[in-house]
Amino acid sequence: MTLNLTNAEMAVLEGFAEEFGMSKTAVMRSALRLYQLVQHRLKNGEAMSWSGDHQRLVEFVGPDFIPPRLTTTTD
Repeated sequence: MTLNLTNAEMAVLEGFAEEFGMSKTAVMRSALRLYQLVQHRLKNGEAMSWSGDHQRLVEFVGPDFIPPRLTTTTD
């Protein structure tokens, strides 16, 4: 499999790999497991909340990823 990442995304991946002492493949596998867990819990009716304002959430997750049942709280 080939994974095409932007330079910024690759830098994040390499940073996580170094920080956690893992290979880039292991970081990606871990990220997929986390994403799978979040999606499973959301599909089963659980809510996800983030502390902070909506703009910080969008900056962290990205404008295209706003899961259903996502709640935000203000500082």
